[in-house]
Amino acid sequence: MGELLQCEVGHQSAGRIHRRQAAGPRPHHHHGPRADLQGNLPRAIFISIPLVTFVYVFANIAYVTAMSPQELLASNAVAVTFGEKLLGVMSWIMPISVALSTFGGVNGSLFTSSRLFFAGAREGHLPSLLAMIHVKRCTPIPALLFTCLSTLLMLCTSDMYTLINYVGFINYLFYGVTVAGQIVLRIRQPNLHRPIRISLIWPVIYLLFWAFLLIFSLYSEPVVCGIGLAIMLTGVPVYFLGVYWDNKPQCFDAFVDKMTYLGQKFCVVVYPAMGNSVGSGDEGEEMKEETSPLSKEDGDNSDL
Repeated sequence: MGELLQCEVGHQSAGRIHRRQAAGPRPHHHHGPRADLQGNLPRAIFISIPLVTFVYVFANIAYVTAMSPQELLASNAVAVTFGEKLLGVMSWIMPISVALSTFGGVNGSLFTSSRLFFAGAREGHLPSLLAMIHVKRCTPIPALLFTCLSTLLMLCTSDMYTLINYVGFINYLFYGVTVAGQIVLRIRQPNLHRPIRISLIWPVIYLLFWAFLLIFSLYSEPVVCGIGLAIMLTGVPVYFLGVYWDNKPQCFDAFVDKMTYLGQKFCVVVYPAMGNSVGSGDEGEEMKEETSPLSKEDGDNSDL
């Protein structure tokens, strides 16, 4: 196991905390069997969004129909009050349903957030330890642990509603930036491989609504939005120190290597190997050979 970890620390993307061009699979990455994205993803969107919209609209119609405006304003949990008023002894169904819905949302957010850290590390924007996966389960354990620790840190605040406003504004801001990036890439790199292509009219419509809501948020709550922007801008010096600064001191690189090695031993993770789909010709074979987790000698001694 020690030789395995040392080998992966020697990976060209694992030796430094940040690199501008990591060795990850850059436009055509492929990890295992792929589903039919062209058919499944649009189908999932067209089914889920109208269904969820239908449920939410009619749930609010039920609230307004069964409760007076005074009851709606006085209630801290409208769904619970609605259940207590109409369901009687079965009113416990409402808080259970809300809890299950919340758990489903948190579960999806946990998966996506940790994979964002994982993808950022593979691009060289985060420590390379976050781009490593478990040797057996192939899960990004360091990225999951980092997500857990950062979430617990945010929960230390006493005002949960203010935290929700900060996080909500920052998330919504980046949603718009991400959609705008799609338009920019479509213009600058029209021939880039895209598993799914959509008309640009849809991101343009989204950005129009996004800009309206963003401006309205800045106008209605400028202090909250300003603090949220300040929190987001704290990442700028980290970017310049970790990514933009290439000639770091040798002691700094040695410290990062040591921390990466200790993190690998603690989580039992390695940098994921890349198959034949990465690169072409000699370059692809060289990358595959260089990043393979187990050599023949390691395979003979894999009883560790």
